[in-house]
Amino acid sequence: AMLRLRLLTWDVKDTLLRLRQPVGQSYAAEARAHGLQVQPEALGRSFREVYGTQSRRFPNYGHGQGLSSRQWWLDVVKQSFRLSGVQDEAALTKLAEKLYRDYCSSNTWEVLPGAAETLSRCCQLGFRMGVVSNFDSRLEAILSQCNLRHHFEFVLTSEAAGFAKPDGRIFEQALRLGGARPEQAAHIGDDYSRDYRAARAAGMHSFLLRAAGQGEGPEVPPEHVLPTLSHLLARIEK
Repeated sequence: AMLRLRLLTWDVKDTLLRLRQPVGQSYAAEARAHGLQVQPEALGRSFREVYGTQSRRFPNYGHGQGLSSRQWWLDVVKQSFRLSGVQDEAALTKLAEKLYRDYCSSNTWEVLPGAAETLSRCCQLGFRMGVVSNFDSRLEAILSQCNLRHHFEFVLTSEAAGFAKPDGRIFEQALRLGGARPEQAAHIGDDYSRDYRAARAAGMHSFLLRAAGQGEGPEVPPEHVLPTLSHLLARIEK
């Protein structure tokens, strides 16, 4: 494919890294370590509800609303436990601070199959590489812990950019950081609207990671779909 690409930008969560276990399970395990019994399923439901509400009230970790992303997350964790019946405020504070730290670690995240090999190969082929992720400032540390940071010239989070995907301005910042024009760049991610469609709207090429058997999403040309990350190389090799 004669795409003449210079820059590849990457989403992280569920593209390069995934959680080792569902949020409800890791929260419940941490609660048990503090002597509290909470059902993982209930915690998972509470978390999804609280995360949704917090994201609507304070988009992009409360950027521009006077919240730090750390405070944003501590509130989400505490409120998830409160909604699941935990009332002990001292325990809630301890749990929230411990979980905030835990989610920075490779004990919590694992590298998706094919990710490390694909990133190495893309570097060998001479592509410039960067991350564009709706994530908070912990992302640099997480990528380092998971031994992926060295593949990237830059890591652009929505917290640092001040804009979250699908806002085109985060892609514009990435193109400036990567020294490329939109038509020389491709974005790889697993979310149709935030990754695939948003990058295309910014004038970039884009590939959608969509595992076989995933619910059929919107129509995407088959040559833009990656059943696994390993399929990327055939689409972009110069």
